[in-house]
Amino acid sequence: MSKVTDLVLSEVKPIIAKRNDEFVDIEYVKEKGQNYLRIYVDRQPNGIDIDEIADLSELVSKKLDSLDPDPFPDPYVLEISSPGVERPIKTDRDWENAVNKYIHISLYQKVNGKKIYEGTLKSYNDEEIELEIKIKTRRKTLTIPRKLIASIRFAIEF
Repeated sequence: MSKVTDLVLSEVKPIIAKRNDEFVDIEYVKEKGQNYLRIYVDRQPNGIDIDEIADLSELVSKKLDSLDPDPFPDPYVLEISSPGVERPIKTDRDWENAVNKYIHISLYQKVNGKKIYEGTLKSYNDEEIELEIKIKTRRKTLTIPRKLIASIRFAIEF
């Protein structure tokens, strides 16, 4: 993480935690000439709604405006949002919540001839995951080394 996101995180995590919200991710990026500070939050078990996000946004904005010295070298847009149903799997809690859920995985190199899989995460450990996939009408369990996973997120099964 950058110095800006590290500092912001140390200031806003207590605000997020006090509301019983869950910090998911943070990014400070420049897109089309505009800087964005994006903070992703969620609330278990039913998610976070737009009114709760608006309230949190106001609290975080006030906190960031009060910081002296200002950690932002340039003007920025603050965006606080839910990571959505297809959120990335990053934290230990995400991994725990992903067991028996439908997920999407992109790999660095092919496993059984493919680099992208969708299926149900059956189990995981530090070394590998077990993913149950459907091939036509049959189900098959793949063991995939975690070091081959480029990205992993929740997915919607159709």
